[in-house]
Amino acid sequence: MRFPRCSRALLVASSLLAASSFVPVIGSSLVTVAHAEDQLSAKVGKPLQDAQTALGAKNYAKAMSAVNTADAVPGKTDYEKYTIAQMRAAVAASSGDVAAASKAYDVLIASPRTPAAAKQQMLMANATMAYNAKDYAQAVPAIERYLKIAGPNPQMQTLLVQSYYLQQDYKNAARVQQDQINAEIKAKHVPAENQLQFLATCYHQMKDSANETHAYVLLAKYYSKPDYWAMLIHNLAADPQMPDALTFNLERLRMATGVLKEPSDYMDMVERAVQGGLPQLGLNLMNQAYASGALGKDAGAAREARLKAMVVKRAAETKASLTADAEAARKLPNAAPSLTAGYNLVLDGQVDAGLALMREGLAKKPVAPEGAKLQYGMAQMDGGRKDDAIKTFADVHGDHGAQDLAQLWTLLISKPSK
Repeated sequence: MRFPRCSRALLVASSLLAASSFVPVIGSSLVTVAHAEDQLSAKVGKPLQDAQTALGAKNYAKAMSAVNTADAVPGKTDYEKYTIAQMRAAVAASSGDVAAASKAYDVLIASPRTPAAAKQQMLMANATMAYNAKDYAQAVPAIERYLKIAGPNPQMQTLLVQSYYLQQDYKNAARVQQDQINAEIKAKHVPAENQLQFLATCYHQMKDSANETHAYVLLAKYYSKPDYWAMLIHNLAADPQMPDALTFNLERLRMATGVLKEPSDYMDMVERAVQGGLPQLGLNLMNQAYASGALGKDAGAAREARLKAMVVKRAAETKASLTADAEAARKLPNAAPSLTAGYNLVLDGQVDAGLALMREGLAKKPVAPEGAKLQYGMAQMDGGRKDDAIKTFADVHGDHGAQDLAQLWTLLISKPSK
């Protein structure tokens, strides 16, 4: 991943904040301070004037030496200590001395003399300096401190994610990035594409295939590009923990997105449909494959024709027993028969009756409830109830495929027609 360089202007602004908040004229009150007793003695004011002049000439060593001279004066007032800290922060920030600047900013931030807005700018400068110096271990707590006090800030949240990532702390990088994305989605905003890419990269580094896949789901949802679909389907297929029962649904998705290419893959998909008790669905898919030229034109055409003949026969048998199968399913305590018989009714055109029977099956506590809801949504989709299917898919949860497949089908069926 390429990281955007943090703006140098932020450091310059923070340095000017510290340097321009006073003009150390000996014996005069500062217009920015409300206390009449706040004056600089000659012993402190003179070296600070020298420091300011050296800072303007970018002679940082001379400037810091003058600051140290002022700091060495005994019996300083609180105001003089505060003013010295301001100049020390300005010199250290301008010269890139992160450690010295951080200590000086801590003094200023802790002081009741510093306005709240200025404290936030100092916190930001402190964190940004550490990041620019590639001191990521220091940058992380500094950024988190800023966010805790100042609240959400997209630029600083990005630096926090990158600070974790560049320390190879991929878990926390993903956590912070996911929180930022979740907040965007909750606010009904579209997450930035590079945020989603970065999240996928973090999970890839962690070898967390399930969450990497979910990141690509979001990329496909908000930025529908062929590369995202291909990676998404690849990751789903590669998940070793995906239940075998979802493989058929994944093959249907590959077919719908044009990823399913080999005749053998089409054959496997059709065979799975038949094995799942849905031969009419297998026949419908096979007819689509023949119509597109994916089957019937290769060296295995004869074998494909034999499979189709078998599927036609099974579909006819299932159609003949639809009523009996539905009645039997209602009397059984387990969910699977009602789900299968109901789906077959939907495929036969009896959509309302079929979906009603499937809902009875869902009420029987299926062994894999999320997979069962996914199947119900597919039946609604196949029955022409697209809007209802989208609602059902939104209610599918769980890891290792079910939720991601449901979201992908939502993306596909909700895409506007060209």
